[in-house]
Amino acid sequence: MSMAVSGGGGVKAEPNVTPMIDVMLVLLIIFMIVIPAINAGFNAVPPVGQNLKPHPEEDTDQVLGIDADGRYYLNKKAIRNEDLEVALKGIYDARTEDKIMYLKAHKDLKYGAVIDAMDVAAKAGVRVTGMISDQTPGTRSLVETDNLGPAPSAAGEKKGGTP
Repeated sequence: MSMAVSGGGGVKAEPNVTPMIDVMLVLLIIFMIVIPAINAGFNAVPPVGQNLKPHPEEDTDQVLGIDADGRYYLNKKAIRNEDLEVALKGIYDARTEDKIMYLKAHKDLKYGAVIDAMDVAAKAGVRVTGMISDQTPGTRSLVETDNLGPAPSAAGEKKGGTP
């Protein structure tokens, strides 16, 4: 217990930090919830399979994502469905060799919506479309050459594929 030595009952110049700490804790909680959603780009849970060879994403890879509501995301950035063909045409007209696009679609999306996106991409100059899916949790590929690399750890394994 502390005791004031001065005899005067004057005003103290000590700031009250309790409200500031409360505000900082609330902001911390908000950022902890919002930031992972921003970094994810969009939410799509791709189909799962068993014999999947991991493909490292490169900087030049073009990834078209389709969420459960049928909205398009080009390289993790939202794009209007009407603007997809123009955006893809701008990318693939400039390329001479690598006209490959990767497609990550939500597993509950109707198949027709995926085909429509692939048709738009083909009209825009995409020659090859690769579909992204995830390894079934708890399984490994039955193809021996697929398991040569380091196995992903349970803590570091990304869910939802690479958008």
